[in-house]
Amino acid sequence: MAEAERRTVLFEYPFNERVRTLLRLEDLFDKLAFFQAQTHHLCHHTALLTLFEILDVTARADLKSDLLQELERHKQALSALRNNPQVSEEALSGVLAEVDCAQQALGATSGKAGQHLRDNEWLTSIRSRAAIPGGTCEFDLPSYHAWLMRDADSRAADLDLWARPLTLFSDALGIPLRLLRESAHRSLQVAAQGSYQQMLQGRTYSLLQVRVAADEGAVPEISANKYMLWIRFTAADRDLKPKALERDVPFQLALCSF
Repeated sequence: MAEAERRTVLFEYPFNERVRTLLRLEDLFDKLAFFQAQTHHLCHHTALLTLFEILDVTARADLKSDLLQELERHKQALSALRNNPQVSEEALSGVLAEVDCAQQALGATSGKAGQHLRDNEWLTSIRSRAAIPGGTCEFDLPSYHAWLMRDADSRAADLDLWARPLTLFSDALGIPLRLLRESAHRSLQVAAQGSYQQMLQGRTYSLLQVRVAADEGAVPEISANKYMLWIRFTAADRDLKPKALERDVPFQLALCSF
């Protein structure tokens, strides 16, 4: 199979806590959107549990403040590119307008992300039971079981009502992550005997991407700081336990900083 046709697997590694939180929320919002769009009651149950996970992540960080700071930082950096002959003014204006729109939407909100869910006593009771293995069984939460047995359209409408106020946070965090990924400096590398090291010479990066061909069966274990990047590739044994690879592994490396 030609190299260009090989399916690759993307692994991302955040260099700081802010990007780590954004990546976690992006993953959760993607899962929420998927399960919310389904019709089976178990999918809607998973969507609601995912919504609770989003609340748990946002409770540990001032998401609104962090996003506003991140958007402003990108806005200032992008504004500095005006009148640069190598930058499309039309594309730049479009991105700046997108940032402004996200800032205005966030600024118009009050309270913490998901506060409307925390104020809902019924959802709070389900959330507390969901922390217990099997705690949402029908005999523990008969009202929740009755909700799950309603028609799919009715459940979907409720889920949309609960999730919609969080959509603007999902849209806003997508902007800095997209700009960060688009800033990637990509290169093809080979991990000799499964190991790769690179000096970063004190440069500050926010995100690392590793793409490896799926048929390599290689999983990167990544450790990095502003001075050194270290990647060790492993493969799953018969029990799916990671085992160090002792062969060369070709991969694509991308360092992202904006």
